Amino acid sequence: MDFCCSQNQKHPSKHNKKRLNPEQVRLPDRSFTSNNKLEPERKLQLAEQLVLPLRQVAIWYQNKRARWKTQSLELEHNVLHQELENALVENRWLEKDMERLKGELAKAQDMVLPLKQTGRYSLAKYRPTRNPEVEPLPRAAPRT
Repeated sequence: MDFCCSQNQKHPSKHNKKRLNPEQVRLPDRSFTSNNKLEPERKLQLAEQLVLPLRQVAIWYQNKRARWKTQSLELEHNVLHQELENALVENRWLEKDMERLKGELAKAQDMVLPLKQTGRYSLAKYRPTRNPEVEPLPRAAPRT
């Protein structure tokens, strides 16, 4: 027995590995689509139909599941990344709006302050009277 040949048989190089041809890939691909877990009976059936060792069918399924999971995670990552971008854009818009409203409030306070100091300012005449027959409007929740 030649040591070199026995080593090559145990660990074939990449060029010697048997790859599935496109026709052989279709059947396990359809099977994977219907169920991504490989039951022993299904593995035996696929191996017989494809004339492949059971181990090769099992490895194909394992690799396909890993690629499928990677693609799923990439899709989920992209969706979450887009949601984050949208939230950041909305946050920037809200911060700008808040600054604008703070400016308006400061202007209004500047207009009211001189009136308060002179005593010509009273909210009493601007407050609506309560009508017991009319339900009060619900208060809006404070923004945080």
